[in-house]
Amino acid sequence: MTTTLSILSAVLMIVGAFFFFTASIGMLRFPDFYTRMHAAGKGDTLGAFLMLSGMALYNLHAGFTLVAFLVSVKIMLIAFFIFIANPTACHAITKAALDAGVAPWTMKEGKK
Repeated sequence: MTTTLSILSAVLMIVGAFFFFTASIGMLRFPDFYTRMHAAGKGDTLGAFLMLSGMALYNLHAGFTLVAFLVSVKIMLIAFFIFIANPTACHAITKAALDAGVAPWTMKEGKK
């Protein structure tokens, strides 16, 4: 049981790190503010949720005690808060940028 939880938590943390990595590539490759915020919002939200879920499972692998369970519940509450707050913050930032007049990227004539 402990090796199964260890493997599952490692997989969740590795997949979460992959989403963080792809979000950072999106931040570098995308052409304008809005698409960069989209990459950051999606990648960071899912990456943080997966990594924190892996940490909560890893906390339980040593033994299912009340203290370990409560710590895992707190970690999942933090993950839930990030899951709700990060997209809301990204939406508010992009709305403020749109209201401030930041123009979205458009494809130029002749470029594909």
